[in-house]
Amino acid sequence: MPSFIKKTRTGSGATAVQVVTKRGREVVGLKHIGSAHSEAQLGLLVAKAREVIEEGMGDLGLFPKAEEEGGCWVESSHSGLLWGALEGVWRRLGFEGCAEEVFKQLALARVIEPTSKADSARVIGGLGLRPPSGAAIHRCLARANSEDYRGLLSAKCLERARPEALTLVLYDVTTLYFEVQREDDYRKPGFSKERRIDPQICVGLLVDRKGFPLEVASFEGNKAEVDTIVPVLEAFARRSGHKATVTADAAMLSAPNLAALAKLGYGYIVGSRINKCPYEVEEFLKPPEGKLEDGQIFEEKASEQAEEEAAAAKKKKIKKKKNAEDGEQAPKNRVIYQWKEKRARLDLRNLDKAVEKAKRIVDGRTKAKSNRFVRTTGAVQEINTALVENWRKRAGIKGYVTNLEIPAQEVIDHYHQLFEVERSFRMAKGDLKARPIYHQTRQAIEAHLTVVFAALAVARHIQEATGLSIARFVRTLLPLRSAVVSVNGSKLSLEPRVPKEITALLKALENFEW
Repeated sequence: MPSFIKKTRTGSGATAVQVVTKRGREVVGLKHIGSAHSEAQLGLLVAKAREVIEEGMGDLGLFPKAEEEGGCWVESSHSGLLWGALEGVWRRLGFEGCAEEVFKQLALARVIEPTSKADSARVIGGLGLRPPSGAAIHRCLARANSEDYRGLLSAKCLERARPEALTLVLYDVTTLYFEVQREDDYRKPGFSKERRIDPQICVGLLVDRKGFPLEVASFEGNKAEVDTIVPVLEAFARRSGHKATVTADAAMLSAPNLAALAKLGYGYIVGSRINKCPYEVEEFLKPPEGKLEDGQIFEEKASEQAEEEAAAAKKKKIKKKKNAEDGEQAPKNRVIYQWKEKRARLDLRNLDKAVEKAKRIVDGRTKAKSNRFVRTTGAVQEINTALVENWRKRAGIKGYVTNLEIPAQEVIDHYHQLFEVERSFRMAKGDLKARPIYHQTRQAIEAHLTVVFAALAVARHIQEATGLSIARFVRTLLPLRSAVVSVNGSKLSLEPRVPKEITALLKALENFEW
């Protein structure tokens, strides 16, 4: 039974395309392919109808091939929906006027697929954009430093942050290592967060209480963490003129730092290292009380213990003379302690493991290693029971130093928001692969960190707006590709069908405000 393609003009002005099958003069089959509103659409529907006929009866050569009439094929495709969403976030963050187009492409390409700057051209091309040349990328990175793109981006990040989010800012430091054989004045071995011995740099990140980045700075690899916080906060103070409370971990605790923060007008909450069971806790544990409750809070008071520690400090020649001369005398602080049952269980479990290792060393079952609980006197090794008991007493206790006159529980709650800056670091080092593998000079590394900083701001905005990780967000939108189809010499642009759930996701992203 022969089949043929029928084109019929409809009342709306469209052209309906149908496949008609006849037995003699009798119509025994009719399949509607679709209605076309342009020549390109008509050519596409005719090609589809031809495929339907050939599938039903095999290719008998009764119809001309598509190629003979100009053909029908996909010329190109790209993830326009994903790129449009990322560009929308870039504009809403106010970054459009802060950097050139190539820089924007590099930062957004990093959100999609973190790779080398040279390979970023492939990612950009896959988005349907004209990729920059290698020379254009290098010129862009040079201008990122000379024109201070990072400062402009930081200012825009500050503008986008809500005032209530800026009442508390969070600071932490991480390290990025380099697989190079020789160190230089910038990449140096130091204390590594990844427990490596390679040359590294230190990176300090300041975020608001929701984890949105505000400032980033890099330092020499052997720079002590305690020496990084003040420069970053000085830059933030100059940029914002804003007095906030800063929260940092115990690595930032020093008298000069606290004095400098107070001088800058910052309130602060800093983790405190505990070398022995606090006097207040010991007093409480004396009969008849003798038992701590989960979450119990203590605040340090003037005591005989404090006097003893002051005398010990004087004996060890720990003097404040230089600090006083420099105007860096530490202000009066509150020290708050809290005991948590869960933390105590973890501390005691780790203590038992360490003591067991110490026993194996003392018994000669393990080759002697450095162990804080092994005391060596001449050729005799023994367990330092006094030290073990000291550690056991302070298991589960965490200390906090602050100059704020707010409830102790509020101090503790603010400190525990440090997990937000840790989340930002995990995103930068994991999702965005911040480690500058391919850069050798400080200028190139600084430019790379500026690209990562911009990408981190975009990624945190998307994560907060959608509730999705940046990797999942990209995986969701990347397959929805736009296409340019050539039909009989005409070009037709086709957009992807967007599911309702993705439409809702994009709407949430568009309407979100920090």
